Amino acid sequence: MSLPPTLREHPSKLFVEVTSRCNMSCAMCVKQTSGGADPEGDLSMPLFRALAPAFPGLDAFILNGVGEPLLHPQLEEMIRAARERMPTEGWVGFQSNGLLLTDARAVSLASAGLDRICFSIDGVSPETFRKVRKGGEIEGVERALAAMAAAKNHCGRPDLQVGVEFVVMRGNLRELPDALRWSAARGATFAIVTHVLPYDLYHGREAAFERNTDEAIAIFRKWEETGRREGSDIHRYFDILWKYAKSPEEAKVLKFVEAMRADAMGRGVFLDMKKLLSADRGHVDEIAGVFAEAEEVARKEGLDLRLPGVSLKEKRKCSFVEEGGAFVSWQGAVSPCYFLWHRYSCFAHGWKQSVQPKVFGKLEERGILEIWNDREFRAFRESVIRYDYPYCTSCSLAPCDYVQTEEFEQDCHIRNVQCGSCMWCMGVFQCLR
Repeated sequence: MSLPPTLREHPSKLFVEVTSRCNMSCAMCVKQTSGGADPEGDLSMPLFRALAPAFPGLDAFILNGVGEPLLHPQLEEMIRAARERMPTEGWVGFQSNGLLLTDARAVSLASAGLDRICFSIDGVSPETFRKVRKGGEIEGVERALAAMAAAKNHCGRPDLQVGVEFVVMRGNLRELPDALRWSAARGATFAIVTHVLPYDLYHGREAAFERNTDEAIAIFRKWEETGRREGSDIHRYFDILWKYAKSPEEAKVLKFVEAMRADAMGRGVFLDMKKLLSADRGHVDEIAGVFAEAEEVARKEGLDLRLPGVSLKEKRKCSFVEEGGAFVSWQGAVSPCYFLWHRYSCFAHGWKQSVQPKVFGKLEERGILEIWNDREFRAFRESVIRYDYPYCTSCSLAPCDYVQTEEFEQDCHIRNVQCGSCMWCMGVFQCLR
């Protein structure tokens, strides 16, 4: 029986930042935030060649980071070198804003062995596109899609997959179905939809996902309905809680909430009553409706669609670690996931959190397989997939000193992995992987 990717002696997926430079200034990018001021640069060929021992074991080689991959002058050389040593069933791909993709460059990429390319769209109306992707026009993505369609035909590469990524925010949510129709009509075969990761307060307000978990919402709604049938309105909970004298009716409301908490605790689900009572149910239903419409569009257009959750998922799953991923910065630093790849501040939970990179080694000092098999890196991966760290997003005490700190040391479970405050594993953030 083969080992799971987490425990193998080689990574199964490599996410490599070929450059941190970009030709755009997208509003929701970590590069535009005060907490993401890392130096810019390109991955050198010596550092790239240091990855070669991992190529024979890879299922996927994704050439993405915080920059635009098409800015690297040796991108095709990297694709070709990886493709020659990777298994036949593996794939090489990257995401791009597409503005630099000429007809000639598209042919060059297809000839080098590129298997997947994904263009960022985030809006189909010119006004929305300009607002979200500063420095770009929707016509640029249209030209990129046309260039890849022509390159597939020219190079005899019908297997080359071309797709789009849509970052959902409150301001562009309604455009998602039309964006999928538009993309499919121009040759896209797949679409990745993700919620925005808010790096500041403004984008925190723009975030469209519900910050309560799916199971917490289900438990709350069940008890809400039960209370309504029995004449108890649990929405009065905080009005009643601190009253010195309570009527029998008010005491009944408190008992309902206590019973709901006990029900949730028995299922291992934490309830944040303030968040549950203040949730915008109309907005949640709107997201669900738009996503359902998007699924219908994808079905009709033959588009392979990957949607995020409407709300956070209670059952966490770290695809990056479980699928054997390793992340390499342009400087050669090796990290375990997107969440802990770069330095930044975010407001995903509604409060400021500072995130520092978790680095297990540098390619200029050790080989990629040596870093991957390092005892500390392996122990980290094993800790992640045990999922025995806290649910910071469901904690009524958050933010606390454990996570709202410049330098993370441990969480309230006395674990040294920062995953309790990570939302990537809760189903709302996605990427090409």
